[in-house]
Amino acid sequence: MTQIFPAIDLMDGGCVRLYKGDFNQRTDYDADPVEVAQGFKAAGAKWLHVVDLDGAKDADAQQSQLIIDIAQQSGLKVQTGGGIRERAQVERLLAGGIERVVIGSLALKEPILIRRWMEDLGPERIVLALDVKLNAEGVPFPTSHGWKETGEKSLWQLLNEYEPAGLKTILVTDIEKDGVLQGSNVDLYRAIANNYPSLDLITSGGVGTLDDVKDLKALQPHGIIIGKALYENKFSVDEAIASRASAENNPEMSVMEGWSRVSSFEITKMSAIFWSWPCVTAMRAPMSWYFMTLRPVLMIDP
Repeated sequence: MTQIFPAIDLMDGGCVRLYKGDFNQRTDYDADPVEVAQGFKAAGAKWLHVVDLDGAKDADAQQSQLIIDIAQQSGLKVQTGGGIRERAQVERLLAGGIERVVIGSLALKEPILIRRWMEDLGPERIVLALDVKLNAEGVPFPTSHGWKETGEKSLWQLLNEYEPAGLKTILVTDIEKDGVLQGSNVDLYRAIANNYPSLDLITSGGVGTLDDVKDLKALQPHGIIIGKALYENKFSVDEAIASRASAENNPEMSVMEGWSRVSSFEITKMSAIFWSWPCVTAMRAPMSWYFMTLRPVLMIDP
């Protein structure tokens, strides 16, 4: 089941959102992070995604204790990242009750080190956060240093290197979609899911409507991160959790929704076309047999 990950981006102890990761295009929200997390919990969320933007900018400005407080006081499972540079940071967060630590730029610069962390701490405790930019041919390349530098290896090359090391969870953001509320890169996520079905994929960036959530759910990812849309009241956490996968991106769902649209009148009408003594006899048979008999008719005329 796809999990909804409401997001909290922290700066100066408060909740903010950035436009395409630009610190100069920052929106501040008058909300206490702990209270926001508790509200997400009350709405039915089980997970929370927290980004320490201060830590990402300055190693000396980390908000690790606040993040631990959020986890302990909200009762949510928390995954967090932002400026993770040392193993001691990871161990402190895990010891404080954080479920998973998200590694970004360091995964590109120090792959041998991160694979060692995965081996020592457990691959289930490490999430690779890959913020990608598509080149002219549409190939995704991970970026680093606040999206300012594009790596030499493609997303596919990087995943191929990490997968044999036991990689379990990846968080992928199309940076052109982040914070703009204009929909996610569904094609990118579909390609990842098809090429790496054993990985737990968490999508991030672009969700602006419930339809965007439904489109992503149709891909059956491990999780969907939603931030700005919640703060801008485009929809609520409980609505996102309750939303159904889009039939457009899920052929099996299309068939099932076609079934659900058949009214009792249509069933009666179609049954009448084939009305005969055997059909009357079938009506007296168990209901499961009756619907099995009707199934070809419904599939012909949904």
